[in-house]
Amino acid sequence: MATAKDIRPRQDELSLQAQHLSTSPSASFHSPSSHGSALTRTIPLANAKHLKPFATEDIKVLLLENVNQIGREILSQQGYQVEFLKSSLPEDQLIEKIRDVHVIGIRSKTKLTARVLKEARNLIVIGCFCIGTNQVDLQYAADHGIAVFNSPFSNSRSVAELVIGEIIALARQLGDRSNEMHNGTWNKVSNKCWEIRGKTLGIIGYGHIGAQLSVLAEAMGMSVIFYDVVNLMALGTARQVDTLDALLAEADFITCHVPELPETKGMIGQRQFEQMKQGSYLINASRGTVVDIPALIHAMRSGKVAGAALDVYPNEPAGNGDYFNNDLNTWGADLRSLKNLILTPHIGGSTEEAQTAIGVEVGQALVRYVNEGTTLGAVNLPEVTLRSLTMDEPNHARVIYIHKNIPGVLRKVNEIIGDHNVDKQMTDSRGDIAYLMADISNVDASTIKDLYERFESLASRIMTRILY
Repeated sequence: MATAKDIRPRQDELSLQAQHLSTSPSASFHSPSSHGSALTRTIPLANAKHLKPFATEDIKVLLLENVNQIGREILSQQGYQVEFLKSSLPEDQLIEKIRDVHVIGIRSKTKLTARVLKEARNLIVIGCFCIGTNQVDLQYAADHGIAVFNSPFSNSRSVAELVIGEIIALARQLGDRSNEMHNGTWNKVSNKCWEIRGKTLGIIGYGHIGAQLSVLAEAMGMSVIFYDVVNLMALGTARQVDTLDALLAEADFITCHVPELPETKGMIGQRQFEQMKQGSYLINASRGTVVDIPALIHAMRSGKVAGAALDVYPNEPAGNGDYFNNDLNTWGADLRSLKNLILTPHIGGSTEEAQTAIGVEVGQALVRYVNEGTTLGAVNLPEVTLRSLTMDEPNHARVIYIHKNIPGVLRKVNEIIGDHNVDKQMTDSRGDIAYLMADISNVDASTIKDLYERFESLASRIMTRILY
């Protein structure tokens, strides 16, 4: 099997450095942005050519929050400069770190706001090594040609299994009995301890996690109902209900699996607790703003809710340590004082299997985007891909033109590339942003320079990249 090789500048290309077209990451082959679904897999060719806008050792990668080792290795094996930190960073420190990087990898605690992103002069792609992307200003990133990738499926099973374990633990009051035994107290009781067989599980949000949880719960003898804002095909004998109130009134156990949106903030509050069955149970492994915690505290103290499990919170510490206190959330001490309450530190997807799968999925997506321009799986840009070029096509270049989706752009693009042999071309749009890829054959360094400058001169430009 042939091995893909780095494409180094030929001698006749070295003179381009005098024309400000060196192979450094700040060279004009990668323009800075204007401020300064299901995943489809492609089968890599055995002799695929690695396309690069500059030498791989010049590509700077910053990984935060203890990104999985497999993900780190995938990026390091490309020859990129990879800096790895175990924690997130305060905004001012993050701004200093992000200024010169081309790739940043984060998890759920790093906030990539517009203020941070506008300082990222060379940034072309963000990898969220997790399910959620609400920690990134997706619109700002798209408007400046920065692709964002995540892993929407990889930890679904881990979260579903945690919820099943919590359902059983709450039904049997296992947390309280364990704490009592640790304190030397033997308290063998069966009062208000239940089997989960024959009970009704209500799932709010029937996505990847909710659907897997549905199957596991049915296998254990539970009846499953679910509520979602769209009509979905139920798995097994699960049944969709029309309203959230209907689910709350019928379910013995209620579990939340919704994204963080304005519509889901405080989704479970005082009124919803009043709708629930006496002695029911609540689990939240979605986002911390979904449940009104003071209302939950009141519902548990009154006996309306017999037990709860929380994995997420409105405010979470940036790192490990003794930080889950009243300084972080004013109700912290009141929450911790409750009986039959399981508190976990946002570990729903924290299994070796899930983190490895996430590292592979996001790491590979980042490499494909940097080396080939492929946007399959991007959450904020159109999904566009072309067949890989091969080592047998040395004099080819791939033009990537991210632009405003306005009339007349393709006519101007075709005026630029019309005199060249275009082997492949594809474009797609998503709202106000469009993404075009074109492979052009029989090009040399001067042709690449001319193409780049002409694309950069277009009024519709967001970002131009030429890979060769």
